[in-house]
Amino acid sequence: MARVLIVGCGCRGRALGSALRESGHAVRGTSRTPAGLEKIAAAGLEPWAGDPDRIGTLTGALDAVTVLCWLLGDASGDSASVAALHTTRLARMLEETVDTTVRGVVYEAAGSVDAALLQQGAALVADAHERWSIPVAVIASEPAEHAAWLAAALDAVMRLLGAKAPM
Repeated sequence: MARVLIVGCGCRGRALGSALRESGHAVRGTSRTPAGLEKIAAAGLEPWAGDPDRIGTLTGALDAVTVLCWLLGDASGDSASVAALHTTRLARMLEETVDTTVRGVVYEAAGSVDAALLQQGAALVADAHERWSIPVAVIASEPAEHAAWLAAALDAVMRLLGAKAPM
């Protein structure tokens, strides 16, 4: 059993978390809001109050985590904050994983966020792989295609865990 941390544990994150939990894995999901934390707990996942705009609120969530999922392809808010989630905040989070138990990173590179920002994020993840030998997987499936997205996300996590995704 591995523990997976899902940063951006909204509807799709909870669906992924539930599928992983059904496969025997522990899942920790983050939210900025009490309502989001309640939904995470109701899905049978471990809620963590954290804000990807404030990486310090997420570093404790990395404890005993094997795979980090950065699922912010549909992030919303002011343009500078959304851009930071896929550039400076992501880079900082990747640096934080280096001396932890994290052995893989899944990055969502599709969604409503500007495609150029998503490409920058994918490049940062690839750089982390080269620099620190962190295994990575990039989800390119469109979030609007829920079933295909979930299958791709589950496959990405399971590949990083060295397992086959359940059918």
